Amino acid sequence: MAEKDVRNKQLLLRDYVSGFPKESDMFVTADATIKLKLEDESKGVVLVKNLFLAADPHLRPLMQKADQFSVLQSFTPGSPVYGFGVARVLDSKHKDFEEGDYVWGVTGWEEYSIISSPENLFKIHHHTDVPLSYYTGILGMPGLTAYSGFFEVCGAKKGEYVFVSAAAGAVGQLVGQFAKSIGCYVVGSAGTKDKVDLLKSKFGFDEAFNYKEEHDLDAALKRYFPEGIDIYFELVGGKMLDAVLLNMRVHGRIAVCGMISQYTKEEHEGIKNTACLIYKRIRMQGFNVVDYYPLYPKFLEFLLPQIRNGKISCVEDIVEGLENGAAALIRVFNGHNIGKQVVSLMNE
Repeated sequence: MAEKDVRNKQLLLRDYVSGFPKESDMFVTADATIKLKLEDESKGVVLVKNLFLAADPHLRPLMQKADQFSVLQSFTPGSPVYGFGVARVLDSKHKDFEEGDYVWGVTGWEEYSIISSPENLFKIHHHTDVPLSYYTGILGMPGLTAYSGFFEVCGAKKGEYVFVSAAAGAVGQLVGQFAKSIGCYVVGSAGTKDKVDLLKSKFGFDEAFNYKEEHDLDAALKRYFPEGIDIYFELVGGKMLDAVLLNMRVHGRIAVCGMISQYTKEEHEGIKNTACLIYKRIRMQGFNVVDYYPLYPKFLEFLLPQIRNGKISCVEDIVEGLENGAAALIRVFNGHNIGKQVVSLMNE
């Protein structure tokens, strides 16, 4: 008997967005249909049921029309947006996946997705003693980003002075904990008192401050780092980066992971203190987590035992339903989320 079509709720990009977006600017919810069985000729593809979607800051630049200098592939208006998520395999024409497997990787913001490049999916082997949603964050892309940026890009060592911006987010909260685990002094910045308290009480940061309450970021950093900063994990950009450059130590390292303060600006802020890179012999390196995918097994070996014994914590901010996806992203863009922002499709 032929497989029947079922509803496939989707979140489509309404149109390209400039400046700070409103929910109504970004997405429209639509119903498509899909068969929950792949055709025999669908070689090498995987059909999945999406369970959790990651509302990540890096989705914002993809909502803008790419210019001639962009290396990013923008979303297509009228088509489902996509990002990292956790899913269950319903049918597979790929040798590495079978029905019932749990996976994480890039998928569509929709109930069901057909993934044509499943070689970029990671099979989830540990899901009975850790929440599946963790693979959108601490055990997924943000976790590997924190790990590779801190240990591989920065080459962190015991006793160093570490500063993390956007420290209460999915990546920042882990960088701080990794730093503390090897004996570093760690300070984080965040945008609310609750987040600052969380950094110190739950994640073990030595100090934290609300950057919105600081009229002089340079003075604030000198207060917390009188001897300067060895490692800066950059997630914000703009004025924060400019102030950090003044406070880096000689041979300091900056891992440039994100610039969330710039994603909603029509014209990006410039930085003035780049001469510090020369005078202090600072190494500032941008990186993309995809270059470190081969480290994923090593990363799991490092992190899973620490999660299980409670030495590493994470905080998730979960909203229910695809129709709340735009609101979830707005929470990320304006800093209202605490921890990893996740959209759950478990009940759809």
